[in-house]
Amino acid sequence: MFMRNKLAILLLAGVAAWAQPSRPLDARSSMHITLPADSPVTLLSADWGESKSEVRGGAMVLDLHTSLSLRNATQRRIRGVTLLVMAQEVTPGGKASVSVPSLDVGAGEAFPIRIDLRLLRPLQAGGGPLVQVELDGVLFDDLGFYGANKLNCRRSMTVWELEARRDRKYFKAVLQAEGPEGLRREMLSSMARQSERPRLDVQMARGGRATNYEPGREMQFAFLHPPEAPVEPLSGSAHVSGAELSSPRFDVVNRSKSAVRYLEIGWILKDRSGKEFVAGTLPSDVNLQPGQHGQVAPPASLKFARPAGGALDIDSVTGFVNHVEFSDGRVWIPSRAAMQDPRLRHALAPSPEEQRLTDLYSRKGLAAVAEQLKRY
Repeated sequence: MFMRNKLAILLLAGVAAWAQPSRPLDARSSMHITLPADSPVTLLSADWGESKSEVRGGAMVLDLHTSLSLRNATQRRIRGVTLLVMAQEVTPGGKASVSVPSLDVGAGEAFPIRIDLRLLRPLQAGGGPLVQVELDGVLFDDLGFYGANKLNCRRSMTVWELEARRDRKYFKAVLQAEGPEGLRREMLSSMARQSERPRLDVQMARGGRATNYEPGREMQFAFLHPPEAPVEPLSGSAHVSGAELSSPRFDVVNRSKSAVRYLEIGWILKDRSGKEFVAGTLPSDVNLQPGQHGQVAPPASLKFARPAGGALDIDSVTGFVNHVEFSDGRVWIPSRAAMQDPRLRHALAPSPEEQRLTDLYSRKGLAAVAEQLKRY
């Protein structure tokens, strides 16, 4: 099962150097799992045995390693689940989420969710459980949704499900047209692409620069244009200084017949040596009517670093529309045909489902992947 954990940033600067020894958490007094009365999933069991706490100065660090077992209490098939995990709602580093895409859980079936998180809680916080786990959302196979959606998980899980359907359809077509060896070639190609994608660590600061001002330059962006993308970027620029990019802005036009309320623009950075790096996406809430032009200017600064260390000097930036959400909740994602463009194929992250299938191939072989594809 492929799992995505969205970890809150731990701000531990200024914490005293001394720390009390870590100790196991008592699940009965420390953990509280809350599910609504009409929840589509019910809790079967929770194993908190590996979770620990540690006091550092005026803060408590909670190291959570636990497994939950949930059951589908509906007659609908479940495709994704997101849990909100909180130690303190207002403290930086005090809350996080766990999302599980690529599920296929039928009525009455049980499924596990693994929680591996580190959270921060002030020592002076009020009484009650140290950790609160809530259901933020459930996505069904008809793309129906249940939940509070505090984290906008409906959008994320819908994107992952549409990507999963796209990728399964593609791999099934390869299997039918070219047989097992064709599917094997695609699995190996995907694994190679995943291992070769150069990535950057990204630090984002909203509403200002990530570091103190340094002299830089205004840089114009180039763009890739996925076929049939409903929003087209026309121009863009940002202030660039070394490895930092600030005040990004884009002029875009809605080419579709539907209003658009959200889009994500992906980034490809090239350094002065000519090496390209995939640098994630920048989300933006918008209000674009059909045919309308608009400007997207997220109040964010981004500082990039190589995972292995070393200086990065940005020489050029290329953007592309990664996905779009319409005002009625429908979502657009790039097609597999669009991914035939070498640069776009290089830039687009493999979906959770593609990663799950390649992991299954590496662990259990081609027959297991083929059997999975036949289930849908």
